[in-house]
Amino acid sequence: MVGLSELERDGVVERKVYAEVPPKVEYSLTEFGRSLEPILLLMREWGDKYISKLLEQKQLHEVEFAPMEE
Repeated sequence: MVGLSELERDGVVERKVYAEVPPKVEYSLTEFGRSLEPILLLMREWGDKYISKLLEQKQLHEVEFAPMEE
């Protein structure tokens, strides 16, 4: 698994530390990180389709194996 420190090291995100209490840190995408947007959008689209398919299968499974009413 990749953490924020690795993404920062690789130039995908920037880290901004604020000198306040409690400590505050913000991360933002770099220009290089923003170049991943088309790929991430395609992955989200795939995930949306996949979750819909899983939900449909789950509903079919629940109907198929629902207890019979008397």
